[in-house]
Amino acid sequence: MAELDQPDPVVASEIHLKRALGPFSLIMIGIGEIIGAGIFVIAGNAAAEHAGPAVLLSFVIAGVGCFFAGLCYAEFASMIPESGSSYTYAYATMGRFMAWFIGWNMVLEYLVSAAGVAAGWSGYFVSLLHDFGLSFPAAWANAPLAGTGFQHLHVTGDIMNLPAVVLIAGLSAFLIVGVRESAKFNGLMVLTKVGIVLLVILFGLPFVHTGNLQPFLPPNQGPWGKFGISGIFAASGMIFFAYIGFEAVSVAAQEAKNPRRDLPIGILGSLVICTVLYMFMAVVLTGITDWRTLDVPDPVSFAVSKIPQLKWLVPWIDVGAIAGLASVAFISLYGQSRVFYSMARDGFLPPAFSAIHKRFHTPHIGTYVTSGIAILMAAVFPFDVLAELVSVGTLLAFIAVCAGVIILRITAPRARRQFRIAYAWFVAPAGVLVCAFMMVSLFLSSPDTLSRLVIWTAIGLVIFAVYGFWHAAPSKWTVANEE
Repeated sequence: MAELDQPDPVVASEIHLKRALGPFSLIMIGIGEIIGAGIFVIAGNAAAEHAGPAVLLSFVIAGVGCFFAGLCYAEFASMIPESGSSYTYAYATMGRFMAWFIGWNMVLEYLVSAAGVAAGWSGYFVSLLHDFGLSFPAAWANAPLAGTGFQHLHVTGDIMNLPAVVLIAGLSAFLIVGVRESAKFNGLMVLTKVGIVLLVILFGLPFVHTGNLQPFLPPNQGPWGKFGISGIFAASGMIFFAYIGFEAVSVAAQEAKNPRRDLPIGILGSLVICTVLYMFMAVVLTGITDWRTLDVPDPVSFAVSKIPQLKWLVPWIDVGAIAGLASVAFISLYGQSRVFYSMARDGFLPPAFSAIHKRFHTPHIGTYVTSGIAILMAAVFPFDVLAELVSVGTLLAFIAVCAGVIILRITAPRARRQFRIAYAWFVAPAGVLVCAFMMVSLFLSSPDTLSRLVIWTAIGLVIFAVYGFWHAAPSKWTVANEE
């Protein structure tokens, strides 16, 4: 790893993105990406199908696993303050092939996630219109394809998911205008949904009935993951993906005012805040109604509607869900455009993806391309099909970052680490093991996930062989400063 001690002239001479983000904006980015479908949808399903009231423990387990990964992200972000997140970190520690492999799988996490969340947002939007006595044509609010997996896709007769298309197009316009304006817009959405979540917690806690929390750990019904201890772990596997997003803070490295100080604050701050909110929401959801009934598309609204004194809160919850899902889609599009920017800057993709707008100082061409692909996917595919593609890419990125921390502790022990993990030889391997366990569980519960990963990887290898191999440098300097 001798090349780590030599500066990269390309990085030193490039046109930099505008540094406009402080700690508060970075925490808002993290919260904006984390709080979304997880707190408004997944929690109810995990309780009803796997863990019952013990879903609270599932949130704790998933939060601990993400905390390990978050610490690794924070150390890397303080060492390597550049855009690209786990892609850049893999490039610094494992070379260009692993960098491409991780970057290509991050497309699943950000681009496909943006499309999937937009498709889910459409349902809440139409529901809110219905609350106000307005109707929206079903043929223009649903995907023309449906099915539980690619092999079961069939034509529905609907035209397209128009609300999802409009959402992505509108969010993309904010991204192109500039990161400062984008951060303000995202901050408004984040404050809205966090405010609604706090209202649900504050007004819902007095109505929690201990009888609804019994039995706290329902006995196992036979199959693995159907309640009992295995149900807690199965639910934690689902809920783990509700935490996806804190690493989006590290994508903003080159737009942070003081990245070595502010990025760890943004990553760990957003993760801690969201974990606390998740745990309180789990208590409220399972404590104000029968947890067996929570397997519905809108468990928060459903549970609150069962309390006559709280029915006034239901429309506001729908508003919070709409803002929450919109901000997740927003940050996903932001992250994807910045990852493509970094990959193009390093030679893995054509230079157009790293072109900076002269007025707005944003990677506008990359934003156009990624938004166009997301619009097409959101218009055609349903939420469940898109969601299946997200998880594996995220887990691979987490594993790469945790392993990279170990590698750099060996190869660059004196590199400057403004944030340094305590007990790194425990934290980093623990992060690898937890993420690997989640990945194996995903393959066991959904064998099609492995086949889709193989197909996606094959497509990426072709692109790498045709373009990236010939244009990207074998390795990259990122940590020249030593302590």
